[in-house]
Amino acid sequence: MPRFSSTTAANGLPVHRIGLPGTRATTLLVAFDAGARTERPEENGMAHFLEHLVFKGGEHYDDYRKVNETAERMGGVLNAYTSHDLVAFHITVRAEAVMEAADLLSDFVGRPRVDAEELDKERGVVIQEIQRYKDQPSAVAGELIERAAFGDHPLGRTVLGPEEHLRTFSREGLMAFRERRWSGRTGGAFVVGNLEHVPDDGSLEDLIARFPDLAEPQAAEPVPDFAPQILVEERDTNQSHLRMLLRPEVTPDDPAERAAFHIYSTLLGGSMGSRLFDEIREQRGLAYSVFASDHVASDHGALYMGAGLDSTKCVEAYTRMREIVGELRDEGPTEEEVHRARSYAAGRRVLAFENTNAVAGHAARRSIVHREPIDPDLAIAQLDAVTHAQVTDIARRVDPDDLAVACVGPHAAADFS
Repeated sequence: MPRFSSTTAANGLPVHRIGLPGTRATTLLVAFDAGARTERPEENGMAHFLEHLVFKGGEHYDDYRKVNETAERMGGVLNAYTSHDLVAFHITVRAEAVMEAADLLSDFVGRPRVDAEELDKERGVVIQEIQRYKDQPSAVAGELIERAAFGDHPLGRTVLGPEEHLRTFSREGLMAFRERRWSGRTGGAFVVGNLEHVPDDGSLEDLIARFPDLAEPQAAEPVPDFAPQILVEERDTNQSHLRMLLRPEVTPDDPAERAAFHIYSTLLGGSMGSRLFDEIREQRGLAYSVFASDHVASDHGALYMGAGLDSTKCVEAYTRMREIVGELRDEGPTEEEVHRARSYAAGRRVLAFENTNAVAGHAARRSIVHREPIDPDLAIAQLDAVTHAQVTDIARRVDPDDLAVACVGPHAAADFS
């Protein structure tokens, strides 16, 4: 059973300890409600760019070499990510090195230099990252479906932002965004794994207190009403990348409903035994890759479906995928389907939680996005408790005629009308 305790650093940043028996690793993750969703229109791309820049050094570890080489001397794995919901920084080390890791992470992330010269160099690196995504049709389809579903709302913009924005970002603007969003009142630090070497004398909290003490930021812009579009980027290719997004009514602050939604998406297209995989790939041979996945933010739920396939089969696959959603709505899933999907989803969660980094990421999302308890055993139990009736209720809310569509390939929007 995990062991939990929580304290608060002097800057208001909560520090959560999650002890996991049987591991020799420890992960420290610090996250803030400062993802791409919180950007103003002219700031799009800033949250991700700032994530890159802090790795250039802090007060003590004052350049990128010291940051990288110090992490390597610990045998540590150091990384970060930015989503629409969060920005997070994490390091995983052998348990004996956890306080050294906390000293490193809290220095360069908590008090970054953001040197002007390094800013200009990293600007070029991130622009190359943007260009790389443009060369990947599946990534372009992923960006298109967000725009088709959310329009000009921050959720409809890319996390990386447009190249022209990257060319204009200044140090002053980046630091202003940080001071507006990186508040301990809507963030958290999570120490997960073997806690034998994490002292209870306040020294960890002292390191976490290196982050500035900032006022609680304003809430992000509410999700817009659903006004789905069909967006196609026509390319003369043999392969097409199809994406669909639906917005069923799911209560974001109801853990049981979120768990049922996850079981629904699993039996629809989240496993090799799912309806989409069985029929679209195995029975009909329409696609090599086909999937469904769910995402629940603080104020809405979204169901994603997608496929990568021969362009001549794209419209047929699109039509049949919608029909499968309609069949689940009208007839409901079988008891056996729900049982199998529930067992698969809970089993995957158990396996994922063998990794301290996965537990830390889950805890950050539960704590910061949903403001809920961070017990990983509770998350597994909530999946195990999902009933056939709950999944059937979710299925009835998913309307295959009310969806956003995006595609990259030799098609026109009229193909998906």
